[in-house]
Formats: sequence, C-alpha cells, structure tokens
Amino acid sequence: MQEPSVLDYVKSIFRDWKSFTGFLRSLFDAARREEYNRHFVEAMPSEPAPPEAPVLPPESQPVFPWRSGLALCLALTGQWFLETGIRNAAAGILFYLPALFLAVWGARRGEWVLASPPQPDQRRTDALTVRLLPFLVGGFGGTVCAVAAFLDFGDNRFTWHNLTWWLLAIGFWALAFWQSSSWKRRRRAVPAAPRRPDWGWAALLLAVTALVVFFRVYRLNEVPAEPYSDHAEKILDVYDLSQGQYKIFFERNTGREGLQMYLTLAVARLFKTGLSFLSLKIGTILCGLLTLPYVYLLGKEVGNRRVALLALFLVGVAYWPNVISRSGLRFPLYPLFVAPVLYYLLRGLRNQNRSDFVLAGIFLGLGLHGYSPFRIVPLLVVLGIGIYALHNQPRRSWMQAVIWTGIVATMALMVFLPLLRYAFDNPGQFSYRAMSRLGAVDQPLPGPAWQLFLSNVGKGLLMFNWDDGEIWVHSIPHRPALDLISAALFVLGAALVLTRYLRQRRWLDLFLLLSVPVLQLPSTLSLAFPAENPALNRAAGAYLPAFLLVALALDGLAAALRARTSRRWGPVLANGLLFLLLLWSSFQNFNLVFVQYDRQFREGAWNSSEMGAVIAGFRQEYQTTDTVWIVAYPHWVDTRLPGVWAGIPNRDFAIWPEQIESTLLLAGPKMFLLRPDDAAGLETLQRLYPQGEFQRYASRQPSHDFLIYFVPAQP
Repeated sequence: MQEPSVLDYVKSIFRDWKSFTGFLRSLFDAARREEYNRHFVEAMPSEPAPPEAPVLPPESQPVFPWRSGLALCLALTGQWFLETGIRNAAAGILFYLPALFLAVWGARRGEWVLASPPQPDQRRTDALTVRLLPFLVGGFGGTVCAVAAFLDFGDNRFTWHNLTWWLLAIGFWALAFWQSSSWKRRRRAVPAAPRRPDWGWAALLLAVTALVVFFRVYRLNEVPAEPYSDHAEKILDVYDLSQGQYKIFFERNTGREGLQMYLTLAVARLFKTGLSFLSLKIGTILCGLLTLPYVYLLGKEVGNRRVALLALFLVGVAYWPNVISRSGLRFPLYPLFVAPVLYYLLRGLRNQNRSDFVLAGIFLGLGLHGYSPFRIVPLLVVLGIGIYALHNQPRRSWMQAVIWTGIVATMALMVFLPLLRYAFDNPGQFSYRAMSRLGAVDQPLPGPAWQLFLSNVGKGLLMFNWDDGEIWVHSIPHRPALDLISAALFVLGAALVLTRYLRQRRWLDLFLLLSVPVLQLPSTLSLAFPAENPALNRAAGAYLPAFLLVALALDGLAAALRARTSRRWGPVLANGLLFLLLLWSSFQNFNLVFVQYDRQFREGAWNSSEMGAVIAGFRQEYQTTDTVWIVAYPHWVDTRLPGVWAGIPNRDFAIWPEQIESTLLLAGPKMFLLRPDDAAGLETLQRLYPQGEFQRYASRQPSHDFLIYFVPAQP
C-alpha cells in the first residue's frame, strides 16, 4: 500500500461537507482525531478518502445531549422525593425509571459515554520470571523469620525482638517477589520529551484539596460534641498502652485490633492533646485525609484525571465519609486500607506487574490490624483477580491469577502475623465480635439465615438513596447515605457502567459494580441483629466504589456537553453544570454534617464535658478529686467520661446510692453529681449529709441538666 501524501489528506478533508465537519470536530477532540486518521489510513487501498463516519455513527451526530440532560433532571427529581421530609418512594421510582431508560438510551446512541481506564504500561509487564538468588534468599529468610516471629508473639505483646523478626520476614518476602526488572526497563527506555507543567490543573487540584481539608477539620473540637462509652473504652486502652502494655490485640469491650490505640498515643504526644476525645478525633481525621490521595489515584485508574478530581471532591465533602472520620473510633480505618489495596490491585492487573501485588498484600495485611469489617477484603481481592482471569481466556491468565493471588496472600499473611498468633491462641476472643453478629452467639437468629441475609442485602443496596439505618452516633438516621446529587448520579452511574459491561465485557466494570455489595457485607451479614443494618461504619469501604460510579457518571455528562454542543458554548455549559451540581452538593453536605448531625448528636449524647469541667473546677479549688463521685443511674452518662475531660482518663467516678454511706469515712469537702430525677440518690444524700447543699447545673443542651450536691468539710 502506498503511503498517503499530504495532498491526499487535504483532498479527503474537502471531499464533501460531512468530511469537512468531521475534520473540524476531530481538531477539538484527541480521541476523535486519532480515530479519524486511523480510518483514513485504512481506507487508502481503494481511495484516499475519509471514512463515511469519521467519529460517531450518523444517528449520534453532534446535537444537544437531551437524553442525558433529561435523565439527570428526572433522577434528581426522583431522589428529591426520596429525601428525608418527603419520603415518597412511589414518586421517586416513577421518576427514576424513565431516567434510567433515557440514560441507557443516551449511552447506546453514543451520547453519554463514560471515560475509559488507562492502557497498560508495557514497560512494567510481568514476564512471570524470578531472580533466582533473591527469590531463594528472600523465601528462605522470610520463612525462618516468620516462624521465629510467630513463636515470639505468644504472650500478646510487641517486643523489640519479635518486631525485628516480623519486619525482617516482611522485607525478605518483599525482596523475593519484587519485580525489579521493570525499573531497569524504565531506565533503559528512551526518555520522553519533557512536558510543560499544567499549572492550571495543579491550581485546580490545590483548590479542591483545600476545600476538602476545610470540610474535614472545620469545628473538629465541636462536631461531634461529646464522647460515648466506646470512646471511654478506647481511652482506657490507650492509657494501658501509655503504661507500657504494648498489646497486639486489646481484649476490652469484646476485643479490638490495636492500630488505632498506637495512632492515638502518637497523636497525643505529638500534638500535646493528652489522652482525650480530641486525640481520638485527630487520629481518625488523619485516617480520613490519608484515604483521599488514593481516592484520586483510583479515579485515574478507572477513568482519567477528571474522574479522579471529581471523586476527590465528592468524597471529600460528603457527609458519610466526613462523619465516620470525625467519630474518634476505628471506622475510617476500613476505607483507609481498602483504597490502596484496590488501587494496587487494579494497577497490578492492568500492567501485570508483580510489584503492585506486593504492595496490595502489604496494605491488605495492615488493614487487618485496623477495623474488624476489613476482614471481608481478602474475598474482594480474590473476586477481582478471578473476574480478571475469567475475562482473559488464555491459560496463561489463569496461571498469572494463581501466582498473583499467592503473592498477595503471602505478603498479607506476613503483615498479619502478630494477629494470626493471637487468633491461634485465642480463637473465640478474636472472632467473638464478628460471630456475635453473624451467628447465634449472643441470641438466636430472628428468622431463617437466608431470608435475613437477602433482606439485609436489599436494605444495604437501598442505603445510598433511601435509608442509612438507625444508628444515630455516626449517621443521620433514616435518610440516604448520599446527598441528593451524588445519590442520583450513583444510580445513573451504576446503570451506565452495567450497560457498558453488557456491550463491551470489560472486567473492570463488573468488578466495580460487584465491589459495592461485597464491601457492604460486614453490615449485611449482621443476621443476629438485623436492626443494625445498614450501618455506615461497617459498610464504610463501599463508599469508595460508590463515589467512583458517581464521578464516572458526572464526567461522562460533562464530556457529552462539551462534545455535542458548539465549540463556544460546550465548555461553558459543561463547566457551568459541574459548578452548580458540585456547589449544591457542598451546601447540602455542609448542612448535613454541621447543622443536622451536630444538633441530633447533642440531643442524644450526654454532656460529660460539662461534668468534667465541674470536676476540674473542684480539683482546682481543693487540689483533689478523691472525694468527687457521680451517682450512677441506668441509661445515663458513662461515669468514666467526665474524668477524661478532667484529665483523669483512668478513673471511673461511679458510685451507686447504696454505696454512698461508705463515703462518711472520708474527710474533706465532697461533691456528688447526680441526675435530677434520681430520687433515691438525692434522698440518700440528704439523709447522710443534711448539711449539704445542692444546685441545678443548667446545661447548654435542654433536658441535660444535672444536680451538684456539695458537702463542706467537717471537723
């Protein structure tokens, strides 16, 4: 075939009006330009003419994307009917059904097209070969060190010698599997021409990051306002740690993995915040912020940098990730480690690079030290590799799948080793919390297991758009888990990704859809306590694929507006729509977190901070708290928490009415705090200490007042 000349190319452009307009469109879209040129070259054997349809089929010529726009409007209207305060499910479904039809129709006509994931990096492809010496040394050394570490972890304590064995085992196995040849190829590769920095994009990314950080740290000391019993347990665990008890697994309160305790102690010492509620919240806020870079990287892995930026923005301002990050509990540790595991897994499968699977395994093992729901993630990893292998039929893909799964499992096992030893010695304690929800450990199942599971799965899938559960401490009960904009785009994004999968059979689309219910399993498997499902904390890992679907849908809609309207008005319409939708989402999420959630939490949580301030005032005046007590009352304040606010994290101030008489033996001034309707406690105090005086403390929160009964010192 003779190579076409420049004159042939020019003639093909001006052959007719369709060729000319196709050429003009290709100038403003790189993907269309490449397709235009490819069709032109392929047509050369017969004549140097452009293809009949240079970019798009005739039925999808550039016209305003009315199907996509109407689908968005209908979906937003449908979601509005599902919002709290309206709650009309029939009306919501009535609008959602035509919205889905129009979105799928638009996708099939090439109107609403989702961004495609990046192409494999051929420089890093795994040749399934090993460097014999590093593999033998790493494998043998890793096995020896792992056995030594396992034996040395026997007393549920970290020591300098078992830590050394453990870290050596991880390092040796990483050395055995690491694919260093990719770096050699990269050094030998012809250097690409330097690209000019995209300062506009950098400024936009910086602005989004600043906004996200604002949403995450704004009023951190006030929202949420008060700790509750779980925080008291954590503070006591951190106190034990500060006293030199370097535990692997903390048995208090049915048992907890230890990563948050070590993080909180580091925060307390670094920021000088002490063993306090604020230290807990700073630690979990940091976990939430550290998740966001991997959200951006995941967006680039499933789409492009526009999808990545939209995902970063949406996750950063969203009420769901924000609330669980502010909780001061281990909740954000679930998505914190799901994000890098997903990123390195997807990048490793795309590039067929062993080193990415080493990193995925390390983060998988670290996640198992964080929050119990993360224990479902190994299933997600196996599912992802299996879907990849099923969509790549050659036998080599199955061999690769087995090898990659083995690498991830080995690295995760090495990192999990301390907990593995604890689970080996104490299987009941290690699995108690999960089994108490899954099986009939604490109470019989309220129905057949399969019916409960199917019901829970249905409720879990509806949490994004309808009802996020009834647990008020980390959610706004019985409202959608997503804001109105994100919820509508989540449904449309799922439909569009499913449509693309049915047409193109991309394994990543199927994996993205299935990862949502899989990451919800820690919530939906609550068979013994179905009322605890859905739960935003146990399903927190699912917000990552959910917001990726939202970002894909939003980017596809903006791209349709850019490509299918005029050169002048396309970018204006696309950017204007993005600005309005993101602004709407930001304002609603701000209201959800800093108005609705804050008000609801203050109404539900007891004001232990005010009690702690009263105790601190007594200590400042009398130099002691040994004669201060809180008269215990059922379903009232946790009597350990006021001490945390007063800087005494290891004391429970509780005293029951029948125990008050024992305080007569103590000299000095005394103070008792009690609930206003505790008639028995007040009567006992007045009988034993008739010289005492009481006053009512007026709380900032109505109905949260308490009584202060002061007994002056007697000779």
